[in-house]
Amino acid sequence: MIKHLYILLFLLGTILVVGQPNPQSKKITNDFFPDYNELLEITPALKKKKGFTNYEELMTFLTDLKNKFPDKMEIRFIGESQKGYKIPIVFLNSGKKNNLKVWFKGGLHGNEPAGTEGLLYLLDRLLNDSSLKYLLDNTNLAILPMANIDGSIKQNRYASNGLDLNRDQTKLIAIESIAIKQAFTDFNPDIAVDFHEYRPYRKDFARMSDFGITSVYDVMFLYSGNLNVPQNIRLITDTLFVKNARSVVQSYGLKHHDYMSTTKHLGEIHFNQGSTNARSSATSYALNNTISTLIEIRGVGIGKTSFKRRVNSAFSIALSYLKTSFENSDFIKSELKKSLNYNSSDIVVTSSRTVEKEMIQTIDLNSNKIIDYEVTIRDALRSNPTLIRDRPLGYLILKENIELIEKLRVLGLEINTIQNDSVMKVEKFKITNYNDNFEKYEKMNLQSVKASLVKDEITVKQGTYLILTNQRASNILTELLEPEAPNSFVSFGILRTEINQILPIYRLIN
Repeated sequence: MIKHLYILLFLLGTILVVGQPNPQSKKITNDFFPDYNELLEITPALKKKKGFTNYEELMTFLTDLKNKFPDKMEIRFIGESQKGYKIPIVFLNSGKKNNLKVWFKGGLHGNEPAGTEGLLYLLDRLLNDSSLKYLLDNTNLAILPMANIDGSIKQNRYASNGLDLNRDQTKLIAIESIAIKQAFTDFNPDIAVDFHEYRPYRKDFARMSDFGITSVYDVMFLYSGNLNVPQNIRLITDTLFVKNARSVVQSYGLKHHDYMSTTKHLGEIHFNQGSTNARSSATSYALNNTISTLIEIRGVGIGKTSFKRRVNSAFSIALSYLKTSFENSDFIKSELKKSLNYNSSDIVVTSSRTVEKEMIQTIDLNSNKIIDYEVTIRDALRSNPTLIRDRPLGYLILKENIELIEKLRVLGLEINTIQNDSVMKVEKFKITNYNDNFEKYEKMNLQSVKASLVKDEITVKQGTYLILTNQRASNILTELLEPEAPNSFVSFGILRTEINQILPIYRLIN
């Protein structure tokens, strides 16, 4: 019992006292996570012993590169943070319109600095290392290195208003989220990678094995199992892009896994693997018909420990994605075009994860050895549909709901307006079950509903909005407009409703 208490206090201390590792964590670092000293000290945080890249250093670094390579690099500002800092985005563009477009983002959580530093390192190498310049011949690249500037300045996960910006991809209530998503929509990438770090010491881990565990994985790959993402996009992500990145990680002697995080289920600790959730970037991007991955690097809560190792992980994975894009350009373009045909299939409104016992590797804190440990995995990569509906021709939204329309535009949807009163066949959503007995989540008053579809032939008034489903970003419409979907405008409480109400959103049918 005493030893259990010691381990718990150790884990809590590691969580709360960032940058002051316990001697036991130092031993784990020495034994399993030695730093990668071959990395060049060319970015701001790599040049100094303490601290990470701050905003002034970021802008100086980018400006110096821009001055050195004025014809190859462009800096724009996508908007401002809540504290008034301009958010820079960098473009490396060969000028060829038919190039694949690749989007890299880092620093969305302010206490995850390895992604930012890895992308700065990538920028420097692409511009200064002549052996890598070929990668830009058929690629147009956008890099958003520090998405959450306010959080990065304070080394805090959240935006200034306390929001987690990677839980704001559909509700879009933070000004940073709107600016970032609008920049993503304007660039309209074919491939997107979001760089994060994860916490290797967690309270839940203190209850595992004899006296606690910590994560052994340098890198975890998060990609979408959402069944509305075209199947070929899901397959290419896993068996081409992530597969190649896994090989690169292994070449450095690093361990990797599909992303897992602990969750409580009926009082037991389970591991969620993969994602179906459109509120975060991996799935949100994929629903825009984009090959999308979120990279989680072992780093939160351990200060600058193994920092070069972490930065090299981000850099080498980003480089892998660029090389995979370069080497498979025609194939990728063909598959992206083919995936548009998926938009004629049924839609999956809700789904459930496959639940199985599996063995994972972990570091046992008692023996200080890597062990195989059995856990319950709730796997989003093997999801099963629980509510399926026919795909409508489009959705009609009554004209007074302009807030919904503005969000849809930012998310990349093309919006039409009915020019003359017209008779149309529709399905209306009638709320048959309603619950709002939830704690606030990310400042939102959540709702959970069930709806029946009521067929009707109605006169659609001039000015009503029409969003057709035969467009590239249409797969995200299911997540936003079908009321039972867990990230819909109804579920998040953006569109308030009640029992027996007819929603001001109609499904357009033949």
